[in-house]
Amino acid sequence: MSEHGYDEFVEDDITIQEVLNGAATAIAVEDYPDFHKGPCVLVLEWDKNNQPMHVVWGIPMGCDGPAVLVTAYRPDSEKWNEDFTKRTK
Repeated sequence: MSEHGYDEFVEDDITIQEVLNGAATAIAVEDYPDFHKGPCVLVLEWDKNNQPMHVVWGIPMGCDGPAVLVTAYRPDSEKWNEDFTKRTK
């Protein structure tokens, strides 16, 4: 995880365990197959308090896997629709 990604993670009070627990029921929101560092996907997950989290998982360029956690953050309700699956701005 990048330093910026880690900072977002901590700032939004998200734990690794919550991200890992939410991965099984994650909903794909945006796909970035041509990202310059390797293909990534933005998913919607829910934490232990049923609060939304956006999580970016990626496969490093030149690798087949496994996916790595790029970052996680709380989606801004002013920039996303009511179910946090489509950008409004």
